[in-house]
Amino acid sequence: MSVPIPAPTLIRDGARVRILDQTALPHHRVTLALDSLDAVAHAIRAMQVRGAPLIGATAACGVALALQTAADDATLEHALTLLGATRPTAVNLHWALDRMARVLRPLPPEARLAAAEREADAIITEDIATNAAIGQHGLALIADIAAKRPGPVRVMTHCNAGWLATLGHGTALSPVYAAQAAGIDVAVWVSETRPRNQGLLTAWELRESGVAHRLIADNAAGLLMMRGEVDLVITGADRVAANGDTANKVGTYLKALAAADNGVPFYIAAPCSTIDFACPNGAAIPIEDRDGDEVRVLHGRDTIGATAQLRIASADTAIGNPAFDVTPAARITAIITEHGVVAPGALGTLAP
Repeated sequence: MSVPIPAPTLIRDGARVRILDQTALPHHRVTLALDSLDAVAHAIRAMQVRGAPLIGATAACGVALALQTAADDATLEHALTLLGATRPTAVNLHWALDRMARVLRPLPPEARLAAAEREADAIITEDIATNAAIGQHGLALIADIAAKRPGPVRVMTHCNAGWLATLGHGTALSPVYAAQAAGIDVAVWVSETRPRNQGLLTAWELRESGVAHRLIADNAAGLLMMRGEVDLVITGADRVAANGDTANKVGTYLKALAAADNGVPFYIAAPCSTIDFACPNGAAIPIEDRDGDEVRVLHGRDTIGATAQLRIASADTAIGNPAFDVTPAARITAIITEHGVVAPGALGTLAP
């Protein structure tokens, strides 16, 4: 039995791409129709779509949209360059664009649009299958814990790496959904993931999917591990270096440190498309710095249910806002890929 996905994150619909606007969640469910290259680039840059696999698939669809107007070399190169500049850290973006470029550049202009649409559809279909495989490999880890003691298996995650961030059941949350489908009692600790609060999206999708969970402040994670209330940590990744160092949403490294100090297994769940074999280590991963108002301003609902903003720091407050951090391979128990559970030092066995 598989767990249904309550809301598709992306649908390629002829001359448009329909997306679930993730900046409106968890308060409103809004679907946007993107009908141009610029609209797709804005959606990626503004985090209306987010999650490394979903960003890559959306970018592939953006290339196909661009070629509907013209398919000459200049249009193709402009699309690849514009989309490639939207987000620096998530390697799936560049993986998808490189894949589209390899297919499209050798073709005559009249053959490019159909080929771009086929390749975008292939990326979408492959991500669904990849998510399912990651789920099954991660399920074995959860099932092993469940077999050793009664009660729910308590999984901690950070950011959002479920079906909202992919085309299937996600990366980090795919093993959770697989456990749910297998009848294993599982509960998830969900950290807020400030400043963008992607953890609220995780809480929203787990509620939509009927999975037991509790939302916690980011800084509560270490105490929960110290008290023995966490069985394993699984997070996603935006880029995995060749040596296993992994970039994920800022705050992941702190969880890895707490997990190591308390003997809690710490796993990264990511497809092989997120492994950057050309990147030697974490020091070479570019870390995106985002706008200071993400820290200065909170978004939510007011007492009458209207969407509102609350400024918690003055506009002239100096802000540092790195969007990601890097967890060293030494702090990662293993990486769950579509090909199995692999030690960080053995990623070379997966190189293409």
